[in-house]
Amino acid sequence: MNRIQQTIGQSASISGIGLHSGKPCSITLHPAAPFHGIKFQRVDIDTKPVIEANCDLVTNSERSTTIEKEGVRLLTIEHVLSAIIGMQIDNILIECDNEEMPILDGSALPYVDLIKKCQIVQQEPLREVYDLKENLLLEDPHTDAKIIAMPCDTFKVTVMVDYNSQIVGPQHATMNSIDEFEQEIAPCRTFVFLRELENLYKSNLIKGGDVDNAIVMIDKMPTQEELDNLSKIFNRNDIKIEKEGYLNNVTLHFQNEAARHKLLDVIGDLALVGTPFNAHIIATLPGHKINTDFAKLLKSKIKETKSTLDIPKYDPTRDPVFDVHQIQAILPHRFPFLLVDKVIEMNEEFVVGIKNVTVNEQYFVGHFPDNHVMPGVLQIEAMAQCGGMLALQAIDDPKNYDVYFVKIDKAKFKRRVVPGDTLVMKVELMSPVRRGIVEMRGNIFVGDTLATEAEMMARIVKKQ
Repeated sequence: MNRIQQTIGQSASISGIGLHSGKPCSITLHPAAPFHGIKFQRVDIDTKPVIEANCDLVTNSERSTTIEKEGVRLLTIEHVLSAIIGMQIDNILIECDNEEMPILDGSALPYVDLIKKCQIVQQEPLREVYDLKENLLLEDPHTDAKIIAMPCDTFKVTVMVDYNSQIVGPQHATMNSIDEFEQEIAPCRTFVFLRELENLYKSNLIKGGDVDNAIVMIDKMPTQEELDNLSKIFNRNDIKIEKEGYLNNVTLHFQNEAARHKLLDVIGDLALVGTPFNAHIIATLPGHKINTDFAKLLKSKIKETKSTLDIPKYDPTRDPVFDVHQIQAILPHRFPFLLVDKVIEMNEEFVVGIKNVTVNEQYFVGHFPDNHVMPGVLQIEAMAQCGGMLALQAIDDPKNYDVYFVKIDKAKFKRRVVPGDTLVMKVELMSPVRRGIVEMRGNIFVGDTLATEAEMMARIVKKQ
């Protein structure tokens, strides 16, 4: 999975018909800024409401996925979402002129081609990817559907289906890497059994269904009456059924195209989690309902554990990566303004530093002398000094460089810092260091509690 956030380089549109609504519809893909995420916008409505790709907004999962916000809905979003995830796009705005996405040929490939036409553009910030740490299981006893997610160092999906049909038979499909999506998964078309069509039509679904946008499977020869009804549903007179198999003798792209399309749907529905994640998803008899229910379960798990996962573990008995003397060999600061006692972890992306707050700090003499509180600006300074260690690590002669503040943003102080507190400071790069500019996000933890957070920008400058 790509480590840097991506968007598209230009806008492009595509038009078609909605599978279930039968209405003409067009969408336009637009570039979006970092951290924008995936969002839809209904431009056919005066207020042009924006709807986030969010599993909490799912209102219907019968034969497709529908999201709705404040009375405005969007149908059949799973194929375009699957293409967006498959092409590793993080930030995009999908402008819609109707309530449903175009079904096109029933696969995600036309959307993939549209994204490629727009050209994929890398953005500076790093992608924040959630690594699943434990198995997560969801079962539907009514349908025997089951999805399990297991820890994995990449995003991998396996799907198993069985429709009790001699035509299809039990199938499975696996995508070992998201890089396989374009060639192996995107071309796989949606499908339906002939015996289901009339009931679906009576349920006010598949009004835009056609033999050109779905594979129709025939595991039982229809009567002439059923064939006449089928012609009415598709509004066509060239319907051919010569034997059991596939309507109009369509040629499959893959022998297991049904399983691969279900895998495509799983990817699209899990895009509604809203966070890229690494896990091996194993889905048995998946459908939009269990897919979106699992997305909600996974989103809840991420929300529940994210803060805990972000809290560095501090063992004071372990030797530091840098002690205070080694820090002084890199940073220019000295007492009373050296605010990092040791560094316990550091790699190319983040650093974890420790500051022990004692009653002997000089600023306590005048700053709330009867009720000692560490100044917030010094907490920011302490994180910035950790960031300085991170920024200067790749420089051969760090003593000849200084790191200066350029900007502080989104600073929040959530807990008083007082004598006796041990500050565990985690500072991570928000984007690669370019032209000496360092963009960082810092958090200070006291125990398991977040005390302070801020985004900072600094510049590396060579000493004169």
